[in-house]
Amino acid sequence: MERKDKIRIGLAIGTLGIVYGDIGTSPLYVMKSIVASNGGLNHVSEDYIIGSLSLIFWTLTLLTTIKYVIIALRADNHGEGGIFSLYALVRKRGKWLVIPAMIGGAALLADGVLTPAVTVTSAIEGLEEIPAFDALFTGNTTLIITIVIVILSGIFFMQRYGTMFIGRIFGPTMFLWFSILGVLGIINILGDLSIFRAFSPYYAVELLFSDQNKAGFLILGSVFLATTGAEALYSDLGHVGRKNIYITWPFVKVCLLLNYFGQGAWIISLKNADDPFVNPFFQSMPEPFIMYGVLIATLAAIIASQSLITGAYTLVSEAIALNLLPRLSIRYPSETKGQVYIPTVTTVLWLACVGVVLYFQDSTHMEAAYGLSITVTMLMTTVLLFQFLLRKGFSKLVTTAILMTFGVLEFAFFISSAAKFMHGGFVAVVMAVAIMALMYIWFSGYQLKTKLVKNVSLKKFVPMLAKLKADTAYPKFAHNLVYLTSNRNPYRVEHEVMASILDKRPKRADVYWFVNVQVVDGPYAAYYTVESFESDFVIRVQLKLGFRVEQDINVFLQQIAKDLISKGALDQQKRKYTAKNGRKLGDFCFVIVKDELSTEADLTNWQRIIMRSKLFIKRFTTSPENWFGLEYSDVQIENVPLYLSKKKVVKIREWS
Repeated sequence: MERKDKIRIGLAIGTLGIVYGDIGTSPLYVMKSIVASNGGLNHVSEDYIIGSLSLIFWTLTLLTTIKYVIIALRADNHGEGGIFSLYALVRKRGKWLVIPAMIGGAALLADGVLTPAVTVTSAIEGLEEIPAFDALFTGNTTLIITIVIVILSGIFFMQRYGTMFIGRIFGPTMFLWFSILGVLGIINILGDLSIFRAFSPYYAVELLFSDQNKAGFLILGSVFLATTGAEALYSDLGHVGRKNIYITWPFVKVCLLLNYFGQGAWIISLKNADDPFVNPFFQSMPEPFIMYGVLIATLAAIIASQSLITGAYTLVSEAIALNLLPRLSIRYPSETKGQVYIPTVTTVLWLACVGVVLYFQDSTHMEAAYGLSITVTMLMTTVLLFQFLLRKGFSKLVTTAILMTFGVLEFAFFISSAAKFMHGGFVAVVMAVAIMALMYIWFSGYQLKTKLVKNVSLKKFVPMLAKLKADTAYPKFAHNLVYLTSNRNPYRVEHEVMASILDKRPKRADVYWFVNVQVVDGPYAAYYTVESFESDFVIRVQLKLGFRVEQDINVFLQQIAKDLISKGALDQQKRKYTAKNGRKLGDFCFVIVKDELSTEADLTNWQRIIMRSKLFIKRFTTSPENWFGLEYSDVQIENVPLYLSKKKVVKIREWS
């Protein structure tokens, strides 16, 4: 029992570092943004601060606690969370659901660019509040930006080596961070216990219509920054499990609220202050502690950035498996379960983060772009959650009430954040639209190819393959000839596949394998079905893998072949020469048919644009042999026209 308790405590502390990095660093900039949005410290009153704190409390309660912790965490896909896992659960309810999934995923990836930039910059700007460094950092934007870029570059550089070591200190560091947030909040609250009036929703509603609130409903754009990490909380479900989030969220929420309320009490205490600019997070600290506060805030910002980068890897790998993004090289830098490294994503995120820092120069301007993309993701998650609840059998009345409640609330946040569009929000929109366009092109191209490619009955060709197998006039091409097919019908394959075997140089083999890989809803599923057409030399394999499973086709196929031999469905393939005693299988040769757009393809102009764009993007993606784990296997590539259509017959005559 003692051991179990220790493990549970360890997992709970680890959860603090994995899940709450984004939302946990929000106190660095939320109150600063709220004060700045009203014109500075000279223009805020006690009622304004109380109302703002009330808005923060109810936003965290309604969106983070109720929507995500209580409702969304139950919408898990075999333990995995996030918008793409949710989409995988409900996609059979309507083809149109891919649209909110793509929009939400694109916006979440855009947030993965902004979060590291705004959190690290906000932390480093705390150096301006240290009296000893006043002359060095105050007004010296270039130095601060340089430090931020160095830190961000270091974070991205570490990804290639894995984050196993850093991960060990994530949990304890974030536990210390939240504890400090809570203690600092209590110290400031003790001077004004009336701050707890903010628990009443009356003050939140009153502020929205108050003359003291110069921003009106647009203040919600600043308030929303307090809950930007809620979507990441849901996405990290698979890393820590639902119970650990349930255990840790009350502690995290209490510490966050104590700090927000403490900052509010400190601001109220500064009556008739001359300086309009205020950074309440650092300035509310005891002066001797500010240096340590900057250090721990920087560590927390690094952890938040790392969490978003790791989340981006997971998001991209899931999108690839669902045919929403092109195949990219995925590496596994350590033996830690679930840890991946995608070089292309790392490079793009690093360049985008550095670009954001150089463009905005300070965290105040970054906050204008921050938040807008997440409101979009939350709205799309709400749409998918509505479909999930209907799928689970909840009444339409209850699900509609949930949809309307969160939909209206999040739409209000979206409108208030969209008002910042010209002040920096356009950066988030441009990034999200670019990612969305990439997803649309890739998914539409995949759907188009599926609809238009010419397929044939595999059973019809079994007699011809039998003759070819027995025809010794042709040299044996391989013991096992394997073709990867995108057709999920167990009785059909692409015409190009059969043309490759028969119409080019005929390929004689002992066994012809036709393998289709299908990504299924379960993240770690791995099973297969076999159709042999009453033969022992034509085998159609339907391999079903979860969207988190690495597609090592060679490994899986070797295992399937051994299973078939053990069942007597496949003859042993004895080899005269082998370095491995007792080997029951011959060699495997994989033939990959690569697409080339035919000039004769019967496509509309728009479809042709989509396909040309998809094929252009494909040039920069990982090769099929690398993607399917065949880089050390015998692989042959054949280029064929993408579509076969009726050719225009042109009559010719003899030239005389």
